[in-house]
Order: sequence, then structure tokens, then C-alpha cells
Amino acid sequence: MFSRTSASQRDLTGKVASVWGSPQEQKAPSAMYALDSTNGATGALTLETTRLRVALDLDHRQKGLLWYSTYRVNFHGSYVFHNDTAESHLAVFQLPLPATQALYDDLTVTVDGRAVETRSSASAITAQAHVPPGASVTLAVGYRSQGLESWKYSFGENVSKVRDFSLQLRTNFREPDFPENSLAPTAKRLSANGWDLEWTYRNLVSGFQIAVVCPEKLQPGPLAGEIIYFAPVSLFFFFFLMFIITTIRDIDLHPMNYFFLATAFFAFHLLLAYLVDHISIHLSFAISSAVSIALVVSYLRLVVGLRFAMREAALVQFVYLVLFSYAFFFKGFTGLSITIGSIATLFVVMQVTGRINWQDQFRRFPPALPAH
Repeated sequence: MFSRTSASQRDLTGKVASVWGSPQEQKAPSAMYALDSTNGATGALTLETTRLRVALDLDHRQKGLLWYSTYRVNFHGSYVFHNDTAESHLAVFQLPLPATQALYDDLTVTVDGRAVETRSSASAITAQAHVPPGASVTLAVGYRSQGLESWKYSFGENVSKVRDFSLQLRTNFREPDFPENSLAPTAKRLSANGWDLEWTYRNLVSGFQIAVVCPEKLQPGPLAGEIIYFAPVSLFFFFFLMFIITTIRDIDLHPMNYFFLATAFFAFHLLLAYLVDHISIHLSFAISSAVSIALVVSYLRLVVGLRFAMREAALVQFVYLVLFSYAFFFKGFTGLSITIGSIATLFVVMQVTGRINWQDQFRRFPPALPAH
């Protein structure tokens, strides 16, 4: 399972990115002008104000054994640049594109509210406008795009100084993650469908960036792999309880009977491993559980009897196969759940068997008669 999941991830991640889009990182624009055409010297307008509105709409997509966190992004940015020189300049505005593997729909670029001619490349959008001396100009950009896993906003390379900055980001999911070396929101409000996040700074100096990681959906491949990996532990609990019950009830099961019980038990894991490729993990789990329990019950009905098969055996298998395996659905609580179940099992067994004389219980045959 782990090998198949790893192979699936290597093969499909690139394909998903090529079809849908890759992780996006939007960088702040720049406004440059020529100082001396002979030596190529340039100057830069000062970015005084930044107002951004971003909407992230998460839409998980499954490929093979994995779910991918794909999203749609709606970006609107307003940037105010100031010409603090005594001369008029022809400024070249450049907005880096957040990803080369992406599409940009409904792209609009305006300068002081007027549409301007733009040039686009694989990495940036450029536009030009004359800026009078001592004047300010507003560059507005908007587009709709698609991405994968995370969305980031970068102020610039290394440590950047940011003035009068505001980013309002709306999500349609409730579990956003903020990775290490990123700025946490300065304000957040829970909305009907997700969160309204805000980053507001008056005069910031920081080498960090703003980043939001989309939550992952329950991954069927890795989850099934963990359940299968711990199958021997689950089988040990099942056989332990079956041994205690049959010993108390004076039921004699041959090792071959235990062999067939083990094969029926592991039918759950084998079926689960290949069903998750085609249907949801929850439905795969339910079908695999029903098939395995049906195999055990139908077999023990012939070996011992229908009442024992339907009551004791089915209940024990439900607890130590189905509930034991379902504990892996609760990420972060699996170990605690299994530990509590193990201690509860130990307590019940100790109480039930506390008065049993095990020497008499295991004395199956009478002592041999002396030879004459």
C-alpha cells in the first residue's frame, strides 16, 4: 500500500499541476523608470499603499489513492506608487505572475482607473504610464486563477519594508494552516462558510511572507496503509479474546480452525487495499468489514454453532477488527484510542478469569497409568 501510494503521488502530482495549476506565490509589483539610457541606470517609484482582496475556494479532487487540495483564487490588488522626484518619468509597472503553470482569466490592469496596454510573459505582466513629478499613481490588477495546496504573498526578496499594507483574504474552508516562517493574520473572523482573514501593517520590516495552506482531505492510500500495517496487532487481540472465550466455554478449536479465521480476518485488509482505488474510503471500510465478519460467522457456524458465531465471535471481531481499524480515522487520537481499548480489554479479561484455576483448565488428559 505504501509503495502504491508513493508511486501514485510521484506520477499524479505533476499531472494534477499541469491540468489544474501549481502552488501560487503572488509577489508585490514594482515601478521602474530609466535614469540614464546610456548606462542603463534605473530608479524606482515608492510603493506607498497596498490594498488586496483575495478569495480562496477549495475544491478537493481525487486521483488514484490520493486527494489533492485544489483551489480557485480571485485576486484584486490596488497599489499606490509615488514619484518623489522633481521630474516626470515613464514608469514601467511589472507584476510577477504567481505561477508559470496556471491560467489567468478575466485579467484587468488599470492605472488611475484607466485601462492600459499590457504585455504578458510566462512570469510577469508589464504596463507603462507617465507619472508627473511629486505625484502618485494607482495600479489596479485583478484576475481569476487556479492553484494547488497553498497560496502565498511575498513582499519582496529577503527583508522588505512595507508601508500601509492591508490584505483581506476569504476562505470557504474552516481549517486553514499557516506554515512556519510566515506571518499570522492580525485579525480573523469566522464566516458562514470559512474564515475572513486580515493582515494589516502600517510600517513593517520583515523577511517573512504571508502564506495559507489548504487543509488536506482524509487520504485513502496512507490511511489504508496504516490500518494494514497494524493488522497483526488487531489479529492478536482477536485471537486472544477467542482463546479466552473458547477456554472458558470448553470449546476446542484446532490450529487449522485458527488458520482459517486468520485468512477470513485478513480478507478485510486485502479487500480494503484495492477498493479504495475505486470508491470512497468510508464505503470501502464498510464493505470490507461486512465481508470479513460474514466469512468468520459463516465458518464458525459450521465449526461450533450459529449462536456462538453470531454472538461471541462476531462481537469480538467487530470490536478488535472494525473499531480497532476505525481508530485510525481519528488523526492524533489513534494511539490513545487503542491504548484505552487495550487497558479496558485487560481489565475485563482479568476480572472474568480471576477465579479460574489454569492448571485444572489446561489438564486435558488424565495421568498415564503405571506399567505392570
